[in-house]
Amino acid sequence: MTTTQPVLDAAAMIADTEDEILRIIGERDPSTAGVYDMVRYHLGLDGSGASAGKRMRPLLGLLAYASIAGDYRPALPGAAAVELGHNFSLVHDDIEDGDRERRHRPTVWAVHGVAQAINTGDMLFSLSRMALHRLTDLGFSDAKVLRLMRLYDETCVALCEGQYIDIATSENDDLMSVDLYFDMIGRKTAALIAASIEAGALLASDDDEVIARYRAFGWALGLAFQLNDDLLGIWGAEQATGKEPSDIARRKKTLPVIYAFEHAGPDDRERLAKLYGNGGPTIDDVAEIKAILERTGARDYTRNEARRHRDEALAELDAAGVVDPEARARLEEIIVSVIAA
Repeated sequence: MTTTQPVLDAAAMIADTEDEILRIIGERDPSTAGVYDMVRYHLGLDGSGASAGKRMRPLLGLLAYASIAGDYRPALPGAAAVELGHNFSLVHDDIEDGDRERRHRPTVWAVHGVAQAINTGDMLFSLSRMALHRLTDLGFSDAKVLRLMRLYDETCVALCEGQYIDIATSENDDLMSVDLYFDMIGRKTAALIAASIEAGALLASDDDEVIARYRAFGWALGLAFQLNDDLLGIWGAEQATGKEPSDIARRKKTLPVIYAFEHAGPDDRERLAKLYGNGGPTIDDVAEIKAILERTGARDYTRNEARRHRDEALAELDAAGVVDPEARARLEEIIVSVIAA
């Protein structure tokens, strides 16, 4: 008897991932139910209708698996692990950055306090590990699951390293270099996206060359994704992105700003430093900062780098030589939709 393969519909794949996450969370004893309520709240799975985010990372992992193996459903625990792991870092990021709002509602720490939020982040991490164990129940070999766990742990180490760089440089008046910025986003953003995609390939294939190609695809895609986000954070249209382009108002030092500091003339550099040193830039200050960024070529540089990494990602995917045409089409749709540079 043959099993019909599901259509590679992004909405259905995300819904299946969320069902898998809820299965992992499960029903708990009344005495500990509160922490699971916080987990569901942060994930947007509490039935409130709140935004749950794009679920891009698990979707990419499932498509990577499906592009080789066909049916994506056996890889759902891996996709759930990726999303749970990503969100453990977000809960901790909110505390570290002092952000009181995420996805248009209060963050966990703003509602329940720092101590409970730290514990909720730890719980999300632990649940992500439990998700990986479910792969054994679905028939994946112990060796394959152990290899996936090693990839997951190495990725978490990279995330923590990237966060260290971010916090350390934000507490220092000296601006990081463009090279250090790429190092940081490689650890904070590209590492997780690369691991999501590599995990899908690893579960679907024993060919190390194919797996390496998928990882390279994910790494380049992760860099392109972050650089596109840097562009949208300054020049994005709120109607199109769903969020206000507020990076300058928040004095965030993303690639366009770092590049401008490195390449501006003495007058522009001095003026930029003064404007960024203000307690909070005014509307006029923001406009002047944007003008300096444009004048130094920071916007064009960031856009060109985003495009270069995006094109490199697609080239790596095609070089793998095993991609199912339907899955590749879905992957390209995601790339185009989230990286519009």
